[in-house]
Amino acid sequence: MENHLQLEAFQSNLPRKQVIAALVGTMLSMFLGSMFMTIASTAMPRIITDLGGFSQYTWVFTSYIITETIAVPITGKLSDMFGRKWLLVIGMAIFTLGSFLSGISQSITELIIYRAFQGIGFGMMSALGFIVIADIFPPEERGKYGGLMAGVFGLSTLIGPTLGGFLTDTFSWRWCFFAPIPLGVIIIIIFIFLFPQLKISHEKHRIDYLGVMTMTLFIGPLILALTWGGVDYAWTSPVILGTLAFSVVMLVAFLFIESRAEEPVIPLGLFKNRVMVVSAMVGLFMGAAFFPVVTFIPLYFQGVLGAAATESGLFLTPMMLSAAVGSFISGQTLSRAGGHYRLQGTIGFVISAVGFFLLTMMNPQTSYGVAVVYIIIIGLGNGMIMPIHTIAVQNTVPYAVMGTATSMIQLLRPLGGVFGLAIVGSILNNTFASTFLGNLSSDVKAVVLPEQLAAIVDNPQALVSPEAHAQMQGMFEGLGGQGPALFEQMLTTLREALNTALIQVFMVFFIVTILGLITNFFLKGIPPHRRREDRPF
Repeated sequence: MENHLQLEAFQSNLPRKQVIAALVGTMLSMFLGSMFMTIASTAMPRIITDLGGFSQYTWVFTSYIITETIAVPITGKLSDMFGRKWLLVIGMAIFTLGSFLSGISQSITELIIYRAFQGIGFGMMSALGFIVIADIFPPEERGKYGGLMAGVFGLSTLIGPTLGGFLTDTFSWRWCFFAPIPLGVIIIIIFIFLFPQLKISHEKHRIDYLGVMTMTLFIGPLILALTWGGVDYAWTSPVILGTLAFSVVMLVAFLFIESRAEEPVIPLGLFKNRVMVVSAMVGLFMGAAFFPVVTFIPLYFQGVLGAAATESGLFLTPMMLSAAVGSFISGQTLSRAGGHYRLQGTIGFVISAVGFFLLTMMNPQTSYGVAVVYIIIIGLGNGMIMPIHTIAVQNTVPYAVMGTATSMIQLLRPLGGVFGLAIVGSILNNTFASTFLGNLSSDVKAVVLPEQLAAIVDNPQALVSPEAHAQMQGMFEGLGGQGPALFEQMLTTLREALNTALIQVFMVFFIVTILGLITNFFLKGIPPHRRREDRPF
């Protein structure tokens, strides 16, 4: 109780300059980290040309995701033990140094290692962003600034690929990693000299090293298995089954250790709190639906609707903008209307569900404008949901575990995204293959070799690559007079099969959103002005 009252007094007397510095520094760190999380996506073709290692292409992203995800809960716990300020400094320093090292990489292996190092820094910053909001603002004000933080995250991930393409084309792919360094240094200076020490503890703490180790050995292999499954290895292969089995064993060991640790990384008592449990489940469902959709919308625009590659990525812009608007509106409403978490979550999920259902009604004749309206609806609903459950958790758990609880929500969303991507990836591949081969005319099958058909099913580049399209067209033209007609049959069947497969994917997202909506109904109301210490686990 005494520690909490001291914190409230400190908050109320915090100089305006320090509040602004804390808010600006934290938002800039979130903006920088999330923007440069995606910046390499458009630079990767040029990177592979310079450094080689095409077979290791995905590891540049996977290594970043694994270390970022693992760093989030560890940072949340450490911030409860030792405070936020110096963890922010360390996180930004790691991110900035990792960015520099990535920029001077001389091989793809070096780049993978340095991106993994950089991911640790971003994981620390993303964990602390929403925690700092809860530190410097009272419960009734957190919604406004939490919504603003969520909006910044959405906008920055949108800017990343565009900026990456500009830097790569204008200068070099290395500038995608050099560019954030000056701003990173400025943010570090802000944190050191202007950021307040919001929590000062003179107690001796014991770090749960066994908990950290087993959690790392649970999360890392889990992400690897879900990333490899159905892509690099069959789901039933010994590699995938063995990796998943090892992950499950480590999860059991982690739970056993946490139940006995003096200061566990994740106190299991948190899950006696209904708001925490509901928010955690909502985070998984939200991540499973909204994180993967940004992968499949450009594919639909390009592969089914026939948009150019540069256009297909730009169609995400309206969705990201509407998500930022939704986050801002939701946060303002939380603070001004009394914290109706369940009601606002319900509205957000209903809007998103409507958007996903409308996506399932699309076909190759759908206009760009109609499709954009549908994804704007999805973005608006997603944005409205994003800040709600984080703020709800912060306003229910004791201050002593607020960092840990907040980081748990930040952890479960990307984990849900990995699960969602693995599930719908398998659905996409299986539905596309069966639909394409089942609907392909016998005339086309008679002139295309089985191994060529297998290659097309495995990677239908003719729908998204002008070069592959021209190459396949040339192959059919070599068949004589019937060649062009057969080529059009092939292309139409490909497009219709991809449409069918992606509609199935969007239907899965719709179902997952409905599950999130149902789960959200179990969230109890929490007036934002109630004191944290009045609410037990």
